[in-house]
Amino acid sequence: MTPSHSSFPDDAATCHPQNPAKCAKQKNQPRTRNRGSAREMVQQGRKHHFLVVAFAAQGHINPALQLAKRLAIDGSADVTFATTVWGQRKMFAAAPPPPGPVSFLPFSDGHDSPFDPSSHNPNEYMARAKLAGYPSLLAAALSLSSAGRPLTFIIHTLVLPWVADVARDLAVPSALFWIQPAAVFAVYHHFFHGLDAVVSAHRHEPDFPLRLAAAPSLRVRDLPSFLSAGGHSFVLSSFRDVFMGLYRELEITQKNVRVLVNSFEELEEVHVAGVELVRVGPLLPSAVNNGEDNGDLLEPAAKEEYLNWLSSKAERSVVYVSFGSVSVPTERQREEIALALAESRRPFLWVVRGSRAATAAAEDCKLVEWCAQVEVLAHPAVGCFVTHCGWNSTIESLACGVPTVGLPQWTEQPTNARLAEATWRVGVTARVNAAGVVEAAELRRCVDLAMEPDGEIRKNALLWSLKAGEAVRPGGSSDRNLRAFLDSIHQESAVFSRSSSAHVV
Repeated sequence: MTPSHSSFPDDAATCHPQNPAKCAKQKNQPRTRNRGSAREMVQQGRKHHFLVVAFAAQGHINPALQLAKRLAIDGSADVTFATTVWGQRKMFAAAPPPPGPVSFLPFSDGHDSPFDPSSHNPNEYMARAKLAGYPSLLAAALSLSSAGRPLTFIIHTLVLPWVADVARDLAVPSALFWIQPAAVFAVYHHFFHGLDAVVSAHRHEPDFPLRLAAAPSLRVRDLPSFLSAGGHSFVLSSFRDVFMGLYRELEITQKNVRVLVNSFEELEEVHVAGVELVRVGPLLPSAVNNGEDNGDLLEPAAKEEYLNWLSSKAERSVVYVSFGSVSVPTERQREEIALALAESRRPFLWVVRGSRAATAAAEDCKLVEWCAQVEVLAHPAVGCFVTHCGWNSTIESLACGVPTVGLPQWTEQPTNARLAEATWRVGVTARVNAAGVVEAAELRRCVDLAMEPDGEIRKNALLWSLKAGEAVRPGGSSDRNLRAFLDSIHQESAVFSRSSSAHVV
């Protein structure tokens, strides 16, 4: 069945963990057909068919969707983008997916809503997502094969290690798409190779230097929160599964494992033994270039509402404030942010999700529920970005040449903030008090530093913006890396097909 804008594959809908016998039957019977048809495609010189699978979260969907578009950009490959039923509904809440080079195919993860730490047990949530997602995605993939569009390669984002198992069941090669900095990949690698003992021994020494080659400036306090603060064991377990899978592949093939990374070589010269980090970024939402969808899961305010407001402001005069699609500052923190912004006497655009308590409007400001972030960052009126330092926000601001003021919350955000401040020197990280709150005076200090017209931070941000643009242009480092990745897949396809046929039973 060919994926459509509104339908869901019948096999995927009926293959459910409550009916394991039916799931097993669906998994086992068609495997040889999929292997054969995919092999025949390659042997006949037909297009490759990539499946890009993204966890249903904004930070995963945005870069994964842009990668899918890049893979399909010259028409040399078919590309299908897959996320959960809920995720696709939110992406296209107002209208069905537009026609274009990328088709869309949802799968069920057994949930009708995204993960909410206030109401979901994380371990149970992720276990159920794997139990339901595995057979559903497998059935969806087989529906493509039945429609004459078998997959030849699968790419997946983090927190989905089981997607590699689906690829193995289909006898299709796969690759991880790392949506965080290459330096963070190296940090996790070292953590699973002995760094955990160092972190444990110095957990209560936040300024203890780690001296990692990939990120020399990192201290214990700068590590991803899953490593330094404990908690969220389900996420660390998922990351461990991802890395163990890479190590198994390395052991079996005795060849470097390829991992696609949303970064670029000029920004990060990171090397990990046994792993080829293929930097293909920055992968930014295309809406800034052509007005097409950017995969938002949240409904943005009308663009005219805030873009016209921005256009009425002087160049580099506006402070843009946003903490992403997951992090929501506490009421106390919102009070301090509001006070700092009001006392700065600068115009500001603030993305405030949910309650606007403690966000009293100042004289010259605009509050919105959500916005097209890259368009905002690319606007000449924006002078700095007060951010949670999620990787998408960090690399988007860097690509647009906008200095950052970091208020990192969790996951790899402390690492991103440290890299921006100490390695790339494009931002400043605000210091928290004993209660973990950034006070208004500290935030004002950081904003003033980032907004200096001729300051080093602004100069560095503009230089990195030029390098980011060069990386993705035709012939740039990221463009060359992606083309080399595709060429290697074409070269290896015939070998992989012969290897697969030898195991058909």
